[in-house]
Amino acid sequence: MTSADVLVRCQGAARTYGAGAAAVVAVHGATCEVRTGDRIAITGPSGSGKSTLLHLMAALEGPTTGRVSWPGLVRGPVPVQVGVVFQGPSLIPALDVVENTALPLVLAGHPQESARRRALDALALVAATGLADKLPEELSGGQAQRVAVARVLAAAPRLILADEPTGQLDRTTGRHVVDVLLATADALGAALVVTTHDPAVARRLTEQWSMHDGRLRTGPNPPGDAPTDASEGTRP
Repeated sequence: MTSADVLVRCQGAARTYGAGAAAVVAVHGATCEVRTGDRIAITGPSGSGKSTLLHLMAALEGPTTGRVSWPGLVRGPVPVQVGVVFQGPSLIPALDVVENTALPLVLAGHPQESARRRALDALALVAATGLADKLPEELSGGQAQRVAVARVLAAAPRLILADEPTGQLDRTTGRHVVDVLLATADALGAALVVTTHDPAVARRLTEQWSMHDGRLRTGPNPPGDAPTDASEGTRP
């Protein structure tokens, strides 16, 4: 295993919001690595810090203390080839579905027509081709989540971070989205990290980590730790 195979490394990474008596520690000193080909589920109750840890891995937030690095992904000051499926709404209201899906490719310099073709291919993977011309306001929550998954897949990342990707979907659609995430990660040789409240989703990934009160435990969940909450905010 070379350093390039380690896509993200957290070394005592902690994240605190606020200061003084009002400070809330979302993540306490997390230490972990995600390597090429990993399939990791992170479980835990609502407010346990799962989303915050994912944001640290994605460089969307910086650690208050400790360090997060991307040995296999850094090009310049920030990591590249990281795709994030957010838990909440993330589509741009003024763009239709295919434009939203193609946007990361266009921003990366791909020609418009090529980006559109890849976007349509990704929408087909999540059974959302029929939504291509719709605006986000015309979508249900589940449809918007499928489009958000397609947008990540179209960019062909090496690290896929999915925050409760099935949380707004019915069970059948949720299974299909997990199928697509796993198949795409296999095809790209990418790592996949999924936060989830659904034990059935967690069991489909090779490794199960858990978070409780902002503290990360790597390895399988002990009996009785399966989460039961139905939702989680991005901050505790």
